[in-house]
Amino acid sequence: QVQLVESGGGLVQAGGSLRISCAASGRADSMYAQAWFRQAPGKEREFVAAITWNGGSPSYAVSMKGRFTISRDTAKNTVYLQMNSLKPEDTAVYYCAARRFGNLNYDYWGQGTQVTVSS
Repeated sequence: QVQLVESGGGLVQAGGSLRISCAASGRADSMYAQAWFRQAPGKEREFVAAITWNGGSPSYAVSMKGRFTISRDTAKNTVYLQMNSLKPEDTAVYYCAARRFGNLNYDYWGQGTQVTVSS
């Protein structure tokens, strides 16, 4: 089992920046990737960004590319999402997820961290 704990959410003004973190613990053998998803009120959860367990091959949703940066500290088993030029529409609960080799879907999820962008 892998446990994921997000932190760093909060309130920020439009145009500002915020970095959120997700620490992984537990049995991490055979883990392949971590990712960020988000869910705004009344909307479906959407993919934000992903990165492999060794910190390579970052990928992004088209709408976030250029503003958001995903990174992973392998020594700390922590993935980060640096969010710049934030917009009110970025307001959502941001969830960290992880999946094992061979799985297309994400197996493990964190509890989420709220990010609110004021206009």
